[in-house]
Amino acid sequence: MLQQLKEATDFIRRRIKHKPEVGVILGTGLGNRFVKAIKRQTIINYNVIPHFPISTVATHKGQLVVGEVNGKQVITMRGRLHYYEGYSMHQIALPIRVMKMLGVEVLLISNAAGNLNPNWKKGELMLLDDHVNLMPDNPLRGENYEVLGPRFPDMSEPYSQPLQKKLSAIARKKKINIHRGIYAAVQGPSLETRAEYRYLRTIGADAVGMSTVPEVLAARHCGMACCAVSVLTNDCNPDKPAAVKLESIVKVAGKAEKNLVTLFTGLIASL
Repeated sequence: MLQQLKEATDFIRRRIKHKPEVGVILGTGLGNRFVKAIKRQTIINYNVIPHFPISTVATHKGQLVVGEVNGKQVITMRGRLHYYEGYSMHQIALPIRVMKMLGVEVLLISNAAGNLNPNWKKGELMLLDDHVNLMPDNPLRGENYEVLGPRFPDMSEPYSQPLQKKLSAIARKKKINIHRGIYAAVQGPSLETRAEYRYLRTIGADAVGMSTVPEVLAARHCGMACCAVSVLTNDCNPDKPAAVKLESIVKVAGKAEKNLVTLFTGLIASL
């Protein structure tokens, strides 16, 4: 694995001019506006990077976009990888570990998630304060490499409190409504049943999705500070069930993207 990481890192390093400081992962239906904010771009397709998995979801471009945002060097995953695509957790973690080896210290993550909180509405944003991992595997399982991180990494603060405070302050200043809550990560790709919605509420989740947690586990393992925001793209009400289509999720995410970009670009400027 270390050899694969080195080969992927060396390949990217030869194609970029500056050491990236901030990593960004763009979720379903998100990315166009943020990518436009990146200056002096270098674009690298996943399929040319040694050992990089290929994003198979139609709405995920499968590109690294490297450049400058508000004076900071940024490397952006325009399209993430999901466990439900058939990739192993180690494959999903590879891009995160490559970011670390390139010099990234802060990871910003966005995702599209189902809204479980009856007091919130779809189209709103949620700042992740914690998560519940219901996925069947972990990217840290197997042999541990101390050069990447410790065998048993602490997860008492998976999402950086200082970054949360900065982002919340930006939201107040820009008059952007954002909740703070708990994200439940499930395997997918099937959406949840009514009984599963009730279960997720019972265990304290405010939103549910099929990503983010594997990346956060890999990032925290190697010492990166994380901050994540969910776009609540559909209401998960077990008493008023409604069929959900990908097109609707993408549409809602697209409408919320402007506020998300404002938050992320403002947070990057404050680092």
